[in-house]
Amino acid sequence: MATAAQLSVQDQIRQLEGARKLVLGNANYYTQVIQATLPIIGPSSQVEFRRWGADFLAEAFATPAIAPGQKETLSLVVLETLKLLVEDVNQDVLVLRSIIQAAASIYPLALRWIINNSYDTHTWERMTAIKTRILRIWDIAPLTIKIVCIKFAQRVVLAQTQSINPEPRRGDPLDISLLMIPPNHSILDAPKLEAEASGLLDRMLGVLQDNSSDALIVDATLNTLSILVRNRPATSNRILNTVLNFNPLKLANSPLNPKTKVLVKSMEKTTRMLLMHLSRRNPQNPLVGRMQQYIERLMRSRAEIFDEGSRKRAPPEQADGADPKRQRTGTMSSHLQVEITPLKPGPHSLADIFTFINNEGLRHFNVGDNVPAALAAKISVTTMARIDPQLLDRAIQGVRDRLTALYEAQPKPMNPETAPLDVEEDEDDYEPDYYAAEDTEQILNKLDSSPSAEPRELDKPALGGLALPTFHLPPPPTLNPDQATKVGQGSITRVFSTMRTLEDPAVKKPKAGVNRLAATTYDRDSWITIITRLATRTNAGLDDVPEDDEDTKGSMPRVRLSDSIREMLFNYVLEDFRKRIEVAVSWLNEEWYNDQVQKRSASAAPFPRHVPLHYEKWALRLLDGFIPYLHSQDKVLTRFLSELPELNQAIFSRVKTLCRDPSLVNLALTTLYYLVVMRPPVRDLALDVIQDIWTDYEDARPMAVKYLQRWRPGFMEAAQQALPSNEGSGGSTTTPVVT
Repeated sequence: MATAAQLSVQDQIRQLEGARKLVLGNANYYTQVIQATLPIIGPSSQVEFRRWGADFLAEAFATPAIAPGQKETLSLVVLETLKLLVEDVNQDVLVLRSIIQAAASIYPLALRWIINNSYDTHTWERMTAIKTRILRIWDIAPLTIKIVCIKFAQRVVLAQTQSINPEPRRGDPLDISLLMIPPNHSILDAPKLEAEASGLLDRMLGVLQDNSSDALIVDATLNTLSILVRNRPATSNRILNTVLNFNPLKLANSPLNPKTKVLVKSMEKTTRMLLMHLSRRNPQNPLVGRMQQYIERLMRSRAEIFDEGSRKRAPPEQADGADPKRQRTGTMSSHLQVEITPLKPGPHSLADIFTFINNEGLRHFNVGDNVPAALAAKISVTTMARIDPQLLDRAIQGVRDRLTALYEAQPKPMNPETAPLDVEEDEDDYEPDYYAAEDTEQILNKLDSSPSAEPRELDKPALGGLALPTFHLPPPPTLNPDQATKVGQGSITRVFSTMRTLEDPAVKKPKAGVNRLAATTYDRDSWITIITRLATRTNAGLDDVPEDDEDTKGSMPRVRLSDSIREMLFNYVLEDFRKRIEVAVSWLNEEWYNDQVQKRSASAAPFPRHVPLHYEKWALRLLDGFIPYLHSQDKVLTRFLSELPELNQAIFSRVKTLCRDPSLVNLALTTLYYLVVMRPPVRDLALDVIQDIWTDYEDARPMAVKYLQRWRPGFMEAAQQALPSNEGSGGSTTTPVVT
């Protein structure tokens, strides 16, 4: 203490700042630092220490770095100090402001402590004394204190009203409400606390109900209402009705000076942003329509008030009749004028009709390439709202006159039925020539001397030929089989891209079987059905030609579209085979069905043909693809084999290879035993594989013998009898049969 007394106030504050930096770096030191600094920041300390201590406590209880439980414990330590500081009538304003901020953070924590520890009456008495003191000085304190009092009142209303969480003890630990108070609590009376919260809310909303012109208080109140509406729906109607009846532009009725403009704009913007936020966050609120109308009316009123003030005023009239300097001699119109010139002769575009300016640079300026669409729309709406109605009517009339002039100048279409002959009207008098008529010989001589060697027939002109002929598109170029296959592969690739963007259905639908409709819905399963049937059914039988038809064989594509789709399906399944095993099962069922139909069709065909079978080929490829990635706890193999329509020796041989890895022996035998029990048609095949596994893999015998003793006891008896003879004859060691 002697060393501390020798240090100046600035040095001690510097040391306290070092402690503050320590806890900002590691929140675990908050408990030690707060307990060590409480004696230094008490009510009898110097004002510098009290300011630092109050700011430090407000920061500590507001930071999310401290767990709620630790904050609750620390609040019990600092409550007495906060009570002494807030009750000092001569307390420094900055100290009082930070103390009220700390109390706003502590009040919900203290309430939760009392809910869980009803015996601690002293803590609740301290908290009640702090709350009473803050609410008493709310109306008489300076402006900066009033703002933090509003924040404190908001926290009290949140804590003393009912939450939207039906089980607050299991929900958000920061959401403390009346629902946490048991009915028989010895200290807390829930109805009384709720009534107090309702009164505090009315006190907060009184600023808006009175249409206060204090912008700081109004903004502080509006900023606290959003959380109340969101977390306490019971208060939303009262708050929204009050806000909708509030007029933030009332101050604009007085003479507007720069300060008044700033205050009005601040209140208007805060009110508008609050309502926009609430309407976007809860579009189903029944008051959303009123909020939208209020926002539009507010923006319109704001534009009228401030745009009128920003317009240039007309020059004042001279009372003495003296001409001002550079006064205009012509008469000035009260409205803006626009010069509408008639269009020049020649063709014109639609833009020329609506353009009234003569500047070539502006006429060729492309707005779409230089101005963003959002900004252009905003400018257009603002311009249309401010334009002079008489000027707009004049411009519209100008466009109408131009359209009328263009229509009248356009040549009228000629009716061929009533078209006059190409004869001049002045030659009305017909004076026939009195010449001798030509005889037959003269006519023949003229025909012989004509330049054309072949006689031409003069047909009567068809009047309907003046109409526009029918236009026919040229036929598309013919694709050869390879080109058609390539185009089809591109289409299927796009289908797979679309299918990858679709999510798995949340609810599994029952399988509809082979004859289900492919596209009843446009989800992932429907696309999978379409793709698998494109691979199996679309060209089934089309590739089959007689052996002696060489021309048809030469025109077939080298790569079949169905094989390309199968390859894409194979890659799609193996990309995530655990999630897409149903796709593989559905695909292989379609392949098996197609193979059976094709074999039946080939047996009834008039000529022998080879039927390519795809089911076994792709089933084996899928097994070879995902077997190397299986682990001992995988259920994919069992599920895959149990849903395949047909199992044969080749498929079982792939399962047998799993026993090469000792960790997968259990998986292989469990899968085979499941098939033995659940699929009787393949029981003998599965038991044969288990028998081969017992013979070939000694590590698998202890488990395989359990299944063989039950289903093939004769084999086990023969094997046990063969063991002694083998040992006696060959002397070789054999693994005993475990029963």
